[in-house]
Amino acid sequence: MLRAPPGSSPPRSAEQRSAPQSGLGGPRHTAAPAPGPPTSRQLASRPPRGKAMPMMTRDVLLDMEEEDDDDGDIELENLEQTAASSFSALENQQDIYTPEFEEFNGKCDSLFFNDGQRRIDFVLVYEDESRRETNKKGINEKQRKKRRAYESNLICDGLELEATRSVMDDKLVFVKIHAPWEVLCTYAEIMHIKLPLKPNDLKTRDFAFTHFNWFTRFLQVKESIIKPEQEFFTAPFEKNRMNDFYIQDRDTFFNPATRSRIVYFILSRVKYQVTDKVKKFGISKLVSSGIYKAAFPLHDCNFNHPSEDPSCPSERYLLYREWAHPRSIYKKQPLDLIRKYYGEKIGIYFAWLGYYTKMLLLAAVVGVACFLYGYLNQNNCTWSKEVCNPDIGGKIIMCPQCDRLCPFWQLNITCESSKKLCIFDSFGTLVFAVFMGIWVTLFLEFWKRRQAELEYEWDTVELQQEEQPRPEYEARCTHVVINEITQEEERVPFTTWGKCIRITLCASAVFFWILLIIASVIGIIVYRLSVFIVFSANLPKTFNATDPIQKYLTPQTATSITASIISFIIIMILSTIYEKVAVMITNFELPRTQTDYENSLTMKMFLFQFVNYYSSCFYIAFFKGKFVGYPGDPVYWLGKYRNEECDPGGCLLELTTQLIIIMGGKAIWNNIQEVLLPWVMNLIGRCRTVSGTEKTTPRWEQDYHLQPMGRLGLFYEYLEMIIQFGFVTLFVASFPLAPLLALVNNILEIRVDAWKMTTQYRRMVPEKAQDIGAWQPIMQGIAILAVVTNAMIIAFTSDMIPRLVYYWSFSVPPYGDHTDFTMEGYINNTLSYFNIADFKNKTRAGNPYSGLGNYTTCRQVLFTCLKMHFKGTVMNAFLCIIN
Repeated sequence: MLRAPPGSSPPRSAEQRSAPQSGLGGPRHTAAPAPGPPTSRQLASRPPRGKAMPMMTRDVLLDMEEEDDDDGDIELENLEQTAASSFSALENQQDIYTPEFEEFNGKCDSLFFNDGQRRIDFVLVYEDESRRETNKKGINEKQRKKRRAYESNLICDGLELEATRSVMDDKLVFVKIHAPWEVLCTYAEIMHIKLPLKPNDLKTRDFAFTHFNWFTRFLQVKESIIKPEQEFFTAPFEKNRMNDFYIQDRDTFFNPATRSRIVYFILSRVKYQVTDKVKKFGISKLVSSGIYKAAFPLHDCNFNHPSEDPSCPSERYLLYREWAHPRSIYKKQPLDLIRKYYGEKIGIYFAWLGYYTKMLLLAAVVGVACFLYGYLNQNNCTWSKEVCNPDIGGKIIMCPQCDRLCPFWQLNITCESSKKLCIFDSFGTLVFAVFMGIWVTLFLEFWKRRQAELEYEWDTVELQQEEQPRPEYEARCTHVVINEITQEEERVPFTTWGKCIRITLCASAVFFWILLIIASVIGIIVYRLSVFIVFSANLPKTFNATDPIQKYLTPQTATSITASIISFIIIMILSTIYEKVAVMITNFELPRTQTDYENSLTMKMFLFQFVNYYSSCFYIAFFKGKFVGYPGDPVYWLGKYRNEECDPGGCLLELTTQLIIIMGGKAIWNNIQEVLLPWVMNLIGRCRTVSGTEKTTPRWEQDYHLQPMGRLGLFYEYLEMIIQFGFVTLFVASFPLAPLLALVNNILEIRVDAWKMTTQYRRMVPEKAQDIGAWQPIMQGIAILAVVTNAMIIAFTSDMIPRLVYYWSFSVPPYGDHTDFTMEGYINNTLSYFNIADFKNKTRAGNPYSGLGNYTTCRQVLFTCLKMHFKGTVMNAFLCIIN
């Protein structure tokens, strides 16, 4: 309810508000023939009639002289005197409209004002300054004046407000907002919102596989529970063609999601202050500065039981029961209801995540088959048997892997790692790498088709024509330029030179953070080199198969595991810091629309996260052990650390370890954050508000104690899945079980995201979305890179190609001594001899283990002879197969 200021004309009555007003530029404030003083019901949240009061033209602004740092830290010098003089002049010259306070009527499930007719479209929450425990008079007075000016301007723009104090905490005040019919029509036309013209009478064709409906029906939600939405022909709304639209009931013509979207559009653009001739506006700044504590649309009911109001559809309850509940994990997602309740932007995310998960099923099956092939054939791995054989591998003395401290070592100490390598580095690796190259291409093409279907079904084909500029962009449009196409004047926030400066600064900031990641990777490499020396110095002189520590924890394995864990910790720390930096850079860049803003932020975040998550994997796969020199003349890092080498079987097993730790650790950490963190925060919030007596709390107060999702909440969900998509495709040749882990994680991810949105978070402001945005070209880039990386892993990192070359060429005459094709002798063939007398003096003299045996030679892994000779042929053949 609203109270009109003294001396003003009375507002329109309820009958006048309900009268149709086609062709209006806004709520028309016509003369109200009120014969006597207005009643409390007539004093609705509507400004009185005035001479110059059209909607969106009258603003009550605070002309403040003191500097204000984005409504944050305020200079307090002479604040009381300045604020008092400014606001006294304001109140004398302009009308201030404030919401009337109403007591809670006891209806906990009500979604309406106390009159039971006007629907609550949005809720603002603030803390009453007069009842704060720490009452700083200057700051509190300024915040109160800003809020009053903002709410008055909301009323002048046609919105209706009603305030109610909290039932549990009398310091909190909830301002409920209702958008009347005229306001909805006006802004629907401004926002180009598509609305129904007439029911869709086109006949639909049955699918070719309708006879399998008996199986799919088991996975779908019953139509008796969630009824299918009626389809309509739609068009952008125009008030002068109102009779052409399918308006059967004004209360239901605009659904709750559309109403909330329109109200948020208004809240984001209403001004409340002028500082040095710069207007400040928008609910986002008011919330971030603490003037309001929250702003959100309402859920329609509790998640665990339907609403007591028979007219309420209880869509939140249906979503929880048929989508978020664990017993519905096998069911298909009710995408149409998700889209209706949360908007197209969230709907398209869950549609993409569900489709990605469904496609992972095939990749997981093939990956498990390749893994089982390697696991079942590991006992037939001839070269691994030679490594473990004490008469072969036990008699092969390998050269020291570092100077002074590292000993000569027997090859059979790597017995267990060679057995594991047989599982992942088998013929199935090549088959699976080729399959994943084809799979990622089919996934992207099939998703484009599915996305086009959703664009048509959800009527978002021409969405770009509907999207409005961001309010932050509109406020900075002070420069006038001539459009080269239309030859008309238009306002832009900065000149071409200013835009170039901003782009340069933003690119420099992103480049700096990428260099910081590379520096951290170099630090991990130095850690590997130094720690490997320590582990190697403690290596026993002889191999003892009964010692479990020595059997499974070799120097290479210990170094790899500890380095991977440290790398994962650094990755998560840098990710947390850079997220804030990326938002600051994108805000400085000032994109025009919300889609442009999210696309710009997406590219910055992904570029950083790509280097952050994948740089260590690229190092292990393509650089480690490739530039080590030879024992007599090794290559040194920074002139001090000798470059680390791979196991005799290659670095593939170490790459697999790195993938398991980073991919698995990230999935566990993200699920802990998504499940435990909001649940604990809500539990703490409920404990703080528990009083001595049980009280019935209204719907808006229950939602306030939930966690805010944030406008970028969905962005982080996308980012998490795209990083996983990169792990599944880029290095899948080294870990065939990656699709299976991703499949299990995604099945849980869908239900966890659904659970937290329906139970733990406030309802998000519904937003339109045509597609998944910048994530689509990012996935296409990953798909192209995945073909190259998997080909390079097969050619350079895996030892499968050299083994095949030995089997078909070097095991039989004229190069070999065997009469039949065999893998016997492969280990001896791939190890070169080095004369110990050729060691540099500092290496030999400083080696305390040089007396391990009376040896004149040691063996070194031969890298180039077999592998590098065939790398070009292998890569070209692989790429030809994929293409």
